[in-house]
Amino acid sequence: MEEKKIDLNSVIGFVLIFGIMIFWLWQNQPTPEELEAQEKAKQEQIEAEKKAKESLDETKVTTAEDFATPTVSDSLKLINLQNKLGAFAYSAAKVSDGETVVESDLLALKFSNKGGYLSEVKLKNFVNFDSVPIYLIKDNNAVFNINFGTTDSRILNTKDLYFEPTVTKNGDVTVVSMKLKVSESKFLEYRYEIKEGDYMMDFTVRSQGLSDVINSSQAVNLDWNLKTYRHAKSISYENRYTEVVFEYEDGKDDYLGQQENTEDTAEDVTYVAFKQHFFTSILLADSPFKTGKFTSQNLVQDEAVDTVYTKAFSASLPLELSGGELNKSMDWYFGPSDYKILHSYGRNLDEIVPLGWGIFGWINRYLFIPLFAFLGSFLPYGIAIIVMTILIKLLLSFVQYKQFLSQAKLKILKPELDAIREKHKNNKVKAQQETLALQTKAGASPMAGCMPALIQLPVFYALFQFFPSAFDLRQKSFLWVEDLSSYDTIAELPFHIPFYGDHVSLFPILASVAIFFYMRLTTGQNMQSQPQQEGMPDMAKMMKYMMYFSPIMMLFFFNNYASGLSLYYFISNLISIGIILVIKNYILDEDKIHAQIQENKKKPKKQGRFQKKMAEMMEQAEKQKQAQQKRK
Repeated sequence: MEEKKIDLNSVIGFVLIFGIMIFWLWQNQPTPEELEAQEKAKQEQIEAEKKAKESLDETKVTTAEDFATPTVSDSLKLINLQNKLGAFAYSAAKVSDGETVVESDLLALKFSNKGGYLSEVKLKNFVNFDSVPIYLIKDNNAVFNINFGTTDSRILNTKDLYFEPTVTKNGDVTVVSMKLKVSESKFLEYRYEIKEGDYMMDFTVRSQGLSDVINSSQAVNLDWNLKTYRHAKSISYENRYTEVVFEYEDGKDDYLGQQENTEDTAEDVTYVAFKQHFFTSILLADSPFKTGKFTSQNLVQDEAVDTVYTKAFSASLPLELSGGELNKSMDWYFGPSDYKILHSYGRNLDEIVPLGWGIFGWINRYLFIPLFAFLGSFLPYGIAIIVMTILIKLLLSFVQYKQFLSQAKLKILKPELDAIREKHKNNKVKAQQETLALQTKAGASPMAGCMPALIQLPVFYALFQFFPSAFDLRQKSFLWVEDLSSYDTIAELPFHIPFYGDHVSLFPILASVAIFFYMRLTTGQNMQSQPQQEGMPDMAKMMKYMMYFSPIMMLFFFNNYASGLSLYYFISNLISIGIILVIKNYILDEDKIHAQIQENKKKPKKQGRFQKKMAEMMEQAEKQKQAQQKRK
């Protein structure tokens, strides 16, 4: 009964509300006079909108965006276009907006009618860290433009004009012709030739019959702009290797660097590369551009916010007229920053890959790249890194042996060196001279320990350049690592630590622990064998600080670096620890070393030029000090 009562009340409520609405509408219905006024106002509004539309049509300014729909038959439109574009109104009236799609086995390309340039470049065989296809150009991140003056006093930009596309096939070569026409026989043409199995395409800019249209007294400039997309997991790490590289003056190469905003100019430019970490866009010229101006702007201020683009690049290059016509043969490269691929073109493009200058680059080119390519041809890449590390450490084991032998000799000589310092504690120069003489006779100079360490530096730096540039490591997994060219992650942090990041990588931790024990093993030996000398810095204390500072620095610095590099340092330090323990416990015999030192001390040894000069300098310094004390 209660349920029926509730239903009845609801029905009554709805009826009351409906009745109120009907009454309100009836009460507020317009009078006949009001209806007549509303109808009149409506007619007036329609007339006003019609007049406004006619007025807008009469005063509308024709811009490049309006060139999509007009036809030659529309005489008024054609007149407006001629007023804006002069002779190039022919092309604007004939061509509409659109894109031409072409594919090879490596590239998927789109050419825009507006501007005639590449509006989309996809690398078909690669994806980014998030499994999205790699696009070098997409969604208006690139502009290619030629700016020129005309004989009827106009300044035009090809990026605003419409090109007529045609596509033809010639065997494995697809030819895309984009023509900006003055008439059917007079035009400016962009000609692209796309080849199967090749990231490089031929590109020609030429004109026909435009000598009376293009003003030869004004500069013709080619401008190329690109905002580079982020492709890697760490945008800051990728950005570190994203830069403008250019070749000039018959083989010299340079780059803009990593500052917030940089620019540079060069003469006789043969190519300009907008290099990203692992992918590159390059414009090459068969004959050099007379000059070139390049700019770079960093677009990543906050890694948590700026996640789409890395840098904005621009290049401005002059084009020369010959007989009033343009004819410039060039090439486009859109592909990987892979040393092997770039080197295969024989046009110095391998300089785009930052392998290091001088001897460092030489070591990478002729040792590490061929060695790693050989190992990677039959081993998983993580195992290839480990095997390569073992081979390098075995090659340098004699250096570590020399270094440890020198430390052992100094340790054996320590009692005698302490006695010399005590005997001549009031004559520092004499103490230093006798210390140097004893070390020289015994063949235990501290320099003998430093030189092997210096020999390792080129190898250390070359490998530091090699791993971030090794394209083969990209997206190759090993153990828990998903990508050896990026950092590994064992934990995500809910906050960001400056210089460290918002994640924890395991390989940098392992490498830091290994380097700590390696330095503890070697630094302890050094501190025992090299007591502090008066007037000299406390080297023992400095080395002790370094023993703790270096692993911490590595832990922070390498947390965002390629895990392949951290893997190398981890294995390298483990092997170094093993080599030192073997040398110390099974190879070096301190009794034999001591006997050899005693034999060396008996032999007359002539001072070298450097040692003699050092002795003279120390003696001169002591005399000056004594003279100053007497004056006081």
